[in-house]
Parts: sequence; C-alpha cells; structure tokens
Amino acid sequence: MGTFKSGFITIIGRPNVGKSTLMNHLIGEKISIISNKPQTTRNTIQTILTNDNYQIVFIDTPGLHKPKHKLGEYMMKVATNTLREVDLIIYIINPDENIGPGDKYILEQLKDVKTPVFLVINKIDTVKKEIIAQTIENFKNVLQFDEVIPISALKGDNVNTLLNLIVDKLPEGPQYFPGDMITDQPEKFIVGEIIREKILHNLDEEVPHGTAVEVISMKKGEHSDIVNINATIYCEKESHKSIIIGKEGKMIKKIGQTARYEIERLLGNRVYLDLWIKVKKDWRDSPSTLQSLGYK
Repeated sequence: MGTFKSGFITIIGRPNVGKSTLMNHLIGEKISIISNKPQTTRNTIQTILTNDNYQIVFIDTPGLHKPKHKLGEYMMKVATNTLREVDLIIYIINPDENIGPGDKYILEQLKDVKTPVFLVINKIDTVKKEIIAQTIENFKNVLQFDEVIPISALKGDNVNTLLNLIVDKLPEGPQYFPGDMITDQPEKFIVGEIIREKILHNLDEEVPHGTAVEVISMKKGEHSDIVNINATIYCEKESHKSIIIGKEGKMIKKIGQTARYEIERLLGNRVYLDLWIKVKKDWRDSPSTLQSLGYK
C-alpha cells in the first residue's frame, strides 16, 4: 500500500480566464458555470477529484477584481481568504503578453502568501508560441513560481501534465470526502447556477450581472419521475425584467428550455421548471438580500 495524498487547491485569476472550464475538465463533470462574461463565479465552489492514491479538493473562487458594490466586496473577500488556507494556488492567466491592472493586483496579493503557486497560461491554442514565451517571461520577472504550465483547458492540451504536477505537490493526508462525491454543493445550488448560466448566455452585458437565482423548491411527483422545480430570478430594474421575459415571453422560455435540458442530465430525471421573475432594486448592495441568497 502506497501513501495516500490529499490537499486543498484554489484556482484564481482575472475574470474570464477559464478557471471554471479547467476545473470542470479535471473533474469530468460540469459543476461551475461557464460564460464568456466576467465575474461568473460568485461563491467558493469545492469540487472533489478522488483516485486510489489521492484526493484533490479544488476551490473555484470568484475572479479577483476591484469591487463596485457589496456583492463585489463579498466576492473579493471570498477569493483572497482562500489564498492562505490551501496547500497550492493555481494562478491562471491568458496569454496576453502584457501584465494589466487586474494581474498586477493579483500578483501583489500573491507576494504576501507563502503558499506554493503554479502559473498556468490558458488558451495557448489561440496565440503564437512567441507570445506565450513572452508572457511567461513577463510574469516570472515579477514573481517566482513553483511551476509554469501552458495549457488549453477547453481542448485539454497539457491538462494531464498539470494534474500530475499537482499530485506531486500534494502532502500526505486523509480522504476528506467520500470517493463518489464530486462537490460539496447541494443539488439546489447547482440547479440555480445552471439557470443563471443560461441567463448569462442569452442576455447582454449588465442585465445578467444584476440577476440572481433562488431555487424555492425541488420535489419529485408522487406518481411520476418528474422533478418539479420552482425558481425565482431576481433582477434590479423593471426594464431588466422586461428584457428577461422578452417579446411574447420568448426569452424566458428559451432560458427555461436550455436550463431544463441540462438539469435533466444532472438529475437523471425529467424536469418541470417553473421560473418567476421579481424585481429587487439594488439587491447587490443589500446585506440582508445577499445573505438570503447564500452570499454569507
């Protein structure tokens, strides 16, 4: 019997660098929502990868950014608090070559922690090798990294190499979670995140970031295998509510249909999804509303 290794790893980076895409690829299941819009992840989401020899608990945090409201402040507190509480930090960047204000902010945070840091350059399939090499050089001039790994999280390029390096860095430890458990989040949370993802995919810029989803109930019918789900979409303005509903209700219908398809795959059951829309003005700056929606 070999030694068992385990540890907690946080994945950080600017918004929209592919943190959730990487974690979903490593786990083999879609747990974190994916969007081309920034600040998609709002909570700390733990996903678990268990092997005969190791267990890795990945922590997907909100993208580090300068907060503009109380929700943003909450997200930043969540992200920065994890840096000192984990065994390894995976810092993901895009191959942009230059270090912008967002990455300068992150690098400053990393200078104050003693946790090992892997620099992961994502989306290497989108640029020339010369740009990747220059990006690596620029970042190495600012901070000493334990490993530097170029990958494509979307295509899976070099992801196994990254995983092997992570396992090498893990300390010996216990199995914290059951072997068949892949996330610490309840099904209601994941269902709500799937609905929110479809809002992000189908609506423009500011409206999706002013929305939140609360799953009110999830019940299986007494005489059928259909799961009845009742969820409320909160938005900040009446005009946003009209946009979410869409002309003749087409947008809310589209959101519901695409969400239902994915929820059915998650639950393994047919789903009846009932979506309601309510206006909560400035909910992102209301501590009580944030707490009721799970941002504690």
